[in-house]
Amino acid sequence: MLVKEIKELRSLIKAWKREGLSVGYVPTMGALHEGHESLIKRAVEENDKVVVSVFVNPTQFGPNEDFDSYPRNINKDLELCINACAAIVFNPEPSEMYYGDKSTSVSVSGLTSVLCGAKRPGHFDGVCLVVSKFLNIVTPDKAYFGEKDAQQVAVIKRMVRDLNIDVEIVACPIIREEDGLAKSSRNTYLSKDERKAALVLSRSLEIAKDALRKGERNANNINNSIKEVLNSEPLAKIDYVEIVDSDSLKSVEIIERNVLIPIAVYIGKTRLIDNFTFEI
Repeated sequence: MLVKEIKELRSLIKAWKREGLSVGYVPTMGALHEGHESLIKRAVEENDKVVVSVFVNPTQFGPNEDFDSYPRNINKDLELCINACAAIVFNPEPSEMYYGDKSTSVSVSGLTSVLCGAKRPGHFDGVCLVVSKFLNIVTPDKAYFGEKDAQQVAVIKRMVRDLNIDVEIVACPIIREEDGLAKSSRNTYLSKDERKAALVLSRSLEIAKDALRKGERNANNINNSIKEVLNSEPLAKIDYVEIVDSDSLKSVEIIERNVLIPIAVYIGKTRLIDNFTFEI
């Protein structure tokens, strides 16, 4: 079922809750793929009803980013959601989500000043604002996010904790293509040659994983090994390679506890991200 208005969505969800039904929620920006599908299916397994939002959120895009060109295909997205057994697809217009004179912001300090936050000023303020609005509108028992956006998951968990929002944030594993490329809506931007070149991301992380399994604990050595692989691909331009504490997202020098190893790389003009967590 496709819903466009907040009032209608709230009415439907209130009816579910009067029946004692649990509600799962999956936020997306559309251009849905198997990664999103895996989130929806898990939500369906764990809840009586599932709401999927499809909304390209303008407040999380910078002035020179791809808001206007971001892929949109609501009919295809709706079909995927129906096949995955979602009960409602919420697809509001920006004017439905934001008042023209909006004056409220939501900001999580510290966690947003590094990694993608450092490269995309204001991005996570936009993410936190729209996610807090959706959580307030949908009032789900559980909300599902993909671990490919590891920093986003950390930020949302902190926001939910700090604001005492009554929802469980569920982080779900990265879904990959058969050749290892992390699934992403932005993969559609890649040319044939760029698509092949993009495999350097997962390849570089596999080499890092192997070194960690063999006992390497010097973060600088791991960092250099990743960069060496990435720099071997002519179409790749490194945005960042980091090794950070899984909880605080602060850089580490010696790997003594769980770490997140996220990378961001431009393949041509397309910025791709990938990561993995190494647990001690």
